[in-house]
Amino acid sequence: MKATLKNYHQSPRKVRLVADLIRGKSVPSARAALRFLPKKSSPAISKLLDSAVANARSAGFAPENLFVKSIAVNKGAILKRFKPMARGRANRIIRTMSIVSLELGSVASTQKKAKKTVKETQTPKAVVGA
Repeated sequence: MKATLKNYHQSPRKVRLVADLIRGKSVPSARAALRFLPKKSSPAISKLLDSAVANARSAGFAPENLFVKSIAVNKGAILKRFKPMARGRANRIIRTMSIVSLELGSVASTQKKAKKTVKETQTPKAVVGA
């Protein structure tokens, strides 16, 4: 239920704007948000989401019960180029790539874990000082 997009040719700062939008959403609502978002990285992240859903399907999970558990955008490789400028100088152009990792979680499994961890606690009786 994990998928990774490596060396995506856009800066991590711009990709994080899209990643923050779908974090914690269910798969159908994340797909709808990505479909209508006018950002360059939204089709790539949508394709990554489809890949993670396909991985979950092969593991036996239903896509309707999945949500985006975590999505992280990290800095990838850097392309360094030089552009000629005035007076014989050269400026460096840095093109940063991104590494996007996506993990899906199942709604049913998180509810089961929540039931196991919640225990009934009894409050101790207050002791009256003498």
